[in-house]
Amino acid sequence: MRVVAIILAGGAGTRLGVLSEQRAKPAVPFAGRFRIIDFPLSNCVNSGIYDVGVLTQYLPRSLNDHIGIGRPWDLDRGRGGARLMQPYQGRGHQDWYGGTADAVLQNLDYLRERRADTVLILSGDHIYKMDYGPMLAAHEERRADLTVAVMNVLPEETSRFGIVLTDEAGRVTEFLEKPKVAPSTLANMGVYVFSANALIERMQALAAEHPDLDFGKHVIPSMVQSHAIYTFPFEGYWVDVGTVDAYWSTSMELVSGQSKLDLYDPSWVIHTRSEERAPAKVGPQAVVRESILSNGCIVRGQVFKSVLSPGVYVSPGATVRESVIMNDTWIGPGAVVDRCIVDKNAVIGGGTQLGWGEDYATPNQKRPSFFNTGPTIVGKGAHVPANRRIGRNVVIEADVDEDAFAVFGDVIASGETVG
Repeated sequence: MRVVAIILAGGAGTRLGVLSEQRAKPAVPFAGRFRIIDFPLSNCVNSGIYDVGVLTQYLPRSLNDHIGIGRPWDLDRGRGGARLMQPYQGRGHQDWYGGTADAVLQNLDYLRERRADTVLILSGDHIYKMDYGPMLAAHEERRADLTVAVMNVLPEETSRFGIVLTDEAGRVTEFLEKPKVAPSTLANMGVYVFSANALIERMQALAAEHPDLDFGKHVIPSMVQSHAIYTFPFEGYWVDVGTVDAYWSTSMELVSGQSKLDLYDPSWVIHTRSEERAPAKVGPQAVVRESILSNGCIVRGQVFKSVLSPGVYVSPGATVRESVIMNDTWIGPGAVVDRCIVDKNAVIGGGTQLGWGEDYATPNQKRPSFFNTGPTIVGKGAHVPANRRIGRNVVIEADVDEDAFAVFGDVIASGETVG
């Protein structure tokens, strides 16, 4: 069996708002020193898969810089290894990727070059640890055309997923993409093993009718009656951090000790591109509890139940509580950062209370469906002035300077947007 993995990493991640305005969703930092893309990449190499194509599209520079030639994952190889593939213009039908399956279709030359007979399709924006070996073995044993990894979700969450119905042998009898009313709680995880011939035939047959060709909407439903599709149950940890609430709550689970995601398992290392920085340093008056401190952090204030990425500086008298602070952010003296997500290279002025008050219920006025659970968001490179009180569900856009705050005065109410 010649296996090639394809990681779909071109998603814009619109529900993450300012966190994905300058990077693709798979490039968003997670758990301090990692990126979301690190998890499927590490799963591949830990499963013995070293032919990995990464399909990018939306704002790919950060992702390209992070993956590079694949060295942190042992994917810098003369034969196989990692290959970054972006859409391009050509004399054929090449264009922007219209959907998940269209992205793969436009890179068939890669599959043919690798002489793959089995194709592992993965999403680049999910947090999980999975050995793909047993799933590949089950696919081969059953002589399946397609094997779909599935897991049970809560009934109220079924509308977010593709829902699968099976017979007693695990063969798929019906596939419903994000149904409003679901007859099952068995959800598609976005992890597929295709027989290469079946995949290519289906994509080519459907492409003319569906320029937005998608696995969940088009390819899989078209195969249910005519092809052998089986499920592969997965009972481990898996989460889609595609919303601000999911991202924040998943991060808080990591520091609370309640998470089932073990980042310290030596038998299943999550690899990443890491900058050389000094070890984290905690000052003589500092207090740190239930938190993750990455390399290069300097803490002279107080940090509680928070995740700090490399290079974060917490000034004397400052307090960080239940927050995610990304790389090289500076938090000024006496500042309070409470239940916030602060992107890279931000500056929080001294004495400012970011995430102030008890008004968690007022959603963001400009994006109420995205920002409505409380966390205040600060975009990459934003400069927040000193001595401000900034409420809940506030969005401070990337790269804003202190002048942008002048129209609000000293208090920015919950639900406002600065930008």
